[in-house]
Amino acid sequence: MFYETAHNDHGLPHDPFKAIVAPRPIGWISTRAKDGSVNLAPYSFFNAIADDPKLVMFCSSGLKHTASFAIESGEFVVNLATLPLAEAMNRSSAPAPRGSSEFEIAGLTEAPCRLVSAPRVAQSPAALECKVTQSFRPLGLDGPSPSAVMVIGQVVGIHIDERILRDGMLAMDLAEPLTRLGYLDYAVTREVFAMTRPKRPDASDQAPRHP
Repeated sequence: MFYETAHNDHGLPHDPFKAIVAPRPIGWISTRAKDGSVNLAPYSFFNAIADDPKLVMFCSSGLKHTASFAIESGEFVVNLATLPLAEAMNRSSAPAPRGSSEFEIAGLTEAPCRLVSAPRVAQSPAALECKVTQSFRPLGLDGPSPSAVMVIGQVVGIHIDERILRDGMLAMDLAEPLTRLGYLDYAVTREVFAMTRPKRPDASDQAPRHP
């Protein structure tokens, strides 16, 4: 099948776009506004986008509390969402008025960060302290998005629970991170395999070319 997204005439019960772009890491973002209000919410439009400097981004559908708090304070924290925290993560996605703490709604504990004022999830085995470098409405073919708000932050500090380390490396089968699929579906990483990247052939290893 084929369909043009301008018409979205796929004929299916639900739009398959997000099911194709999957799995997506979950950015479980915690923020603190200037008035002290705390927010915690999961975002599936999230990812790391650079290593030097270390940059991550999340994109909000509308200027919700998470995006507005991050832009207002210039800070946010990314907490690793894992299988043992799945229900709490889901509860933190419930709409709540400003001033209500999703930490309390989800039954989670705030832990202080070192370099930003926003709290991190104490139960999460890893967290990234971030400072906002950019926020904007991404461009579509018709111009700036009327709803999407993208926030980019530089990671300035990292917390890791040593229980998810094995031989000095982060062991994803121990951490069991959650990922977002399409529809109402999630996945968890339990099986991991490694592959060595192919090396570029050395010029001396190549057979000589003859006319």
